[in-house]
Amino acid sequence: MATRRNMPLDGVKVIDLGQVYQGPYAAWLMAKAGADVIKIEPLTGEPVRQRNSVSRGAGAPFAMLNGHKRCITLDLKSPKGVAVLKRLARGADVLLENFAPGVMDRFGAGWSELSALNPRLIYASGTGYGLSGPDRDNLAMDITVQAVSGVMSVTGFPDGPPVKAGPALADFLSGTHLYAGIVTALYERQFTGVGRLVEVAMQETLFPTLASNLTFFYNNGATPPRTGNRHGGLAVAPYNVYAASDGHIAIIGVREAHWDNLLTAIGREDLRDDPRFATRTARVRNLEETDGLIAGWMKHLTRAEAGDILRRHKVPSAPVRDLVEVVNDPHMHARGMLEWIDHPEHGRIVLPGNPIRFHGADRLPGAISAQLGADTDAVLADELQMSEAEIAALRADGVIGPLPEQQPAGASPASSGK
Repeated sequence: MATRRNMPLDGVKVIDLGQVYQGPYAAWLMAKAGADVIKIEPLTGEPVRQRNSVSRGAGAPFAMLNGHKRCITLDLKSPKGVAVLKRLARGADVLLENFAPGVMDRFGAGWSELSALNPRLIYASGTGYGLSGPDRDNLAMDITVQAVSGVMSVTGFPDGPPVKAGPALADFLSGTHLYAGIVTALYERQFTGVGRLVEVAMQETLFPTLASNLTFFYNNGATPPRTGNRHGGLAVAPYNVYAASDGHIAIIGVREAHWDNLLTAIGREDLRDDPRFATRTARVRNLEETDGLIAGWMKHLTRAEAGDILRRHKVPSAPVRDLVEVVNDPHMHARGMLEWIDHPEHGRIVLPGNPIRFHGADRLPGAISAQLGADTDAVLADELQMSEAEIAALRADGVIGPLPEQQPAGASPASSGK
């Protein structure tokens, strides 16, 4: 019997049918925690793998989210492909997918079919709006979910249109919830011995993020306004992004001690008893004057100068950094969260580590994704004890794709497909 690795999910076998960001991120978190993840893609690769044909760096997210996975191809529109999937599911602990509702059922490999084959299976489904309800069949992408969830309505400035969050907020937040649901179900299975259907809807994971904005709604009985960089519920001041001579700094003062420290930092202790600023409520009521005080002080300082003063006086603040600064962040590199690697397609890129840290456990180094179908033969031989002849027959029937070295020119690790 093999020695168990010092990783929390070692010994857990995952079938990853995830695509784009939501599903692949959940499965990647499991892989970084030690799970054996088998990623199944269509013969042309999943959508993000295909993007490199559009621009050089467009496929880089695939490398970020699919390292430490064994990559195989399988045509699930083929009955023989579905038969292979079912055989793999028999020996799996988790199957994860984020297709539209009903797709896996149409393949003949939905929850009811697979749980009958393997009662211990955790079947995880990530969708836009859930597996039930009147909106379940609506098409869902990150921007559309941000729109329908209310996030866009409260993002942006009062005199401008609704704005989406810059990052893929819905995709990754729901992917994190999907991971949490899977691990929770695995914990339960220790006691019941039985798996469970776990589902996460992107829309539902965004609602709790509106907590501050809902404060305004409940207090005023009206739709919260877009507040730019100010507090979403217009209940905290200072709370904004302020311009230095060479950039911007975000400042927040939740406690009275923060405001007192800020007054000392900007040399305006004389305002400590000024009724316009004496309480948080007063500062919110006099929001323009509150922000004006800070803006007037900061505009003559560089970002580094103002940041140093604010840190020394323990004022919650941070510079607004661009992505060049972020990927070179000494702090995250020192902690091992970011790691530079040389990618055969994208050149030198940064890979993230697992944000969830298991102290005392081993940590996997950064790894890029395997080439399309690189592990197909090994997985079928190791997991299903298929012979070379059986694998060759599946390949001849178009159930699995060619080996990477047999793929046509241009079908590189992140550019196969369109």
